[in-house]
Amino acid sequence: MTYRVAMDIGGTFTDVVTFDGASRQVRAGKVLTTPDDLARGVFDALAGFELPFDEIGFFVHGTTQGLNALLERRGANVLIMTTRGIGDVYQIARGNRERLFDLHYRKPAPLVAREAIAEVGGRFDAAGEELEPLDEDAVRLVAKRVREEGFDAVAVCFLFAYLNGEHERRAGRILREELGDDVLVVLSHEVAPEWREYERMSTTVMEAYTGPSVHRYLDKIEARFADNGLHVPVHVMQSSGGLVNADFARTHPLQTLLSGPVGGTMGGVAVSKLLGRPNVICIDMGGTSFDVSLVMDHEPDVSPDGSCEGFPLLMPLVNLHTIGAGGGSLAYAEGTGLRVGPESAGAVPGPACYGRGGTQATVTDANCVLGRVDPDSFAGGGMRLDLDAAHRAVAALAAELDMDPVELASGICDVGNAKMAQAIRTLTVEHGREPGQFALLAFGGAGPMHAAFIAREIGVTEVIVPRFPGAFSAWGMLESDVRRDFTMQFFATNRTLDTQALSAALDALRGQAIEALIEQGISEDKRSVSHSIDMRYESQDYTLTVPIWDTDDVASPDFVGILEQRFAEAHHKRYGHATPGAPVQFVTIRTTGRGRVDRTAADVGAAAPAPAETVVRDVVFDGTALPTTIVARSALPVGTRLPGPAIVHEETSTTVVPPDAELRVDDNEFLTITLAPRPETEALS
Repeated sequence: MTYRVAMDIGGTFTDVVTFDGASRQVRAGKVLTTPDDLARGVFDALAGFELPFDEIGFFVHGTTQGLNALLERRGANVLIMTTRGIGDVYQIARGNRERLFDLHYRKPAPLVAREAIAEVGGRFDAAGEELEPLDEDAVRLVAKRVREEGFDAVAVCFLFAYLNGEHERRAGRILREELGDDVLVVLSHEVAPEWREYERMSTTVMEAYTGPSVHRYLDKIEARFADNGLHVPVHVMQSSGGLVNADFARTHPLQTLLSGPVGGTMGGVAVSKLLGRPNVICIDMGGTSFDVSLVMDHEPDVSPDGSCEGFPLLMPLVNLHTIGAGGGSLAYAEGTGLRVGPESAGAVPGPACYGRGGTQATVTDANCVLGRVDPDSFAGGGMRLDLDAAHRAVAALAAELDMDPVELASGICDVGNAKMAQAIRTLTVEHGREPGQFALLAFGGAGPMHAAFIAREIGVTEVIVPRFPGAFSAWGMLESDVRRDFTMQFFATNRTLDTQALSAALDALRGQAIEALIEQGISEDKRSVSHSIDMRYESQDYTLTVPIWDTDDVASPDFVGILEQRFAEAHHKRYGHATPGAPVQFVTIRTTGRGRVDRTAADVGAAAPAPAETVVRDVVFDGTALPTTIVARSALPVGTRLPGPAIVHEETSTTVVPPDAELRVDDNEFLTITLAPRPETEALS
């Protein structure tokens, strides 16, 4: 089988990338997402390539199905079953305020109401020893209630189940016997075998809440594939940056929550290694959202936990910061000022320039008014833009604000750029990282159009635009490995650590990882396993994850000292200080199994279409119309240097080079934009 295919289903567009193993050619394209039936959009995209399905040997995609269910609050009707006496844990949550100085701050409304929480008898202690047997009759009564009240899922979360999951396993068997396959049963020790009762319960509820919609989607995709003669396993991107097959994703749907945006991060890892740029800021600007992530030392910035919509999650997540800022973000007047986003025109009706009935000004419409979009080459020529509709939409808002339409269009872009720059600072400056030490990798349909302006805001002087930027997240999925993660609580201090017990725990987790990779069809020569451990100073609430290298001798008397040193270095790097010699605690062991897949990075600069004509026309920059070179990317051979202002259009995106910048085409056919450094006074401001 010749072809490898990846697909990213976004809020506005569905992007597809194909790699032909025979010709070594990469192709990319996009179609409008079909919100009413996402599977239809998948096959609409594939139809444009006319691929023989029986020659597709690998298929991976990112889905926002679970995330959309959460964002739109249309997930499953969930009942929580928990230990008697702790039924209020989920409602109480944590007492900390996420936004300390926001007088209007409110905690997110729980996904499960208090009356949908059932308590049952049975309990383990903090050492995992049984204090009270499980009340199985009470579990059966809960099952009866689930049937009678029409719940879609049950989240089972018992006290100390991360140490001993026997009660949860027994409760799960009873529920499945009583309810059959119509109700999803989720067990906390399988989803998040870690301490902290609220966080574990929140993670379990999130899987139960999003699971049914992911199940239905994957079932529909696989059925459609089978109907069309495609029987290759469907792979799904995980929030951790790794791939799993659809069977695993169906069993652990929460792992796919951020699967679409994470593809771009993993593409950033591949580009980082290919170009020798160890530190990269990845920005993905699509039609609806703007996603920021980091690559540091050629590795993705992955956290062992995180949150989504204010709900904590105990699972590995690529650190993504997302805001509602995209090409479809709506501009509107609020009071006497201008606001942009987070509301979006989406795919339907879309920006006014799409000619699908939209009348409200968007960021894309503003770019049309400024002359930065070629109406004939948009989306590879597959969609001709209505510039008159864009001008009418912007002019209507300009009249409301008593502004010139061109001035307002510049303001819409400036406001959007400022919001996106602030999103980048959230992952860099606020964590002690200097943006100027990174290169900016711009992708998404609108990313290269705004990247140079965003870079100037944050003091970055190099912008990289890969091939097929509008479908880069899909390409990144082809560069990702299969990944499975496992955890085990391991409480000890540097004075009480039993290295034999630690070694046995590492061996057990390694065995689980190898077995999981075998289930994913990974051959022995492509399997690898790595370990790390969460550490903290005594009396600290937070932890840092410290790697355990394969070369480490756990039994060595120096092993604890080595880990202490690594922890001190990590603490100083993250917080600016460390306390050598202070008592240290070990909390959680983390093991990751990886399965290598074939790569296409060497072919990312694949054969391009025939060169197109270069023209010069006026484009507005900083309020002034300047003669600007308009050129197709296919007309720029390796080694080309093009001073700004210039606009480079291609099949999936448009790159804007401002007047104070220069564009160069490198040996891999990437576009590199070099910006003049900001004056020091401006940088400090």
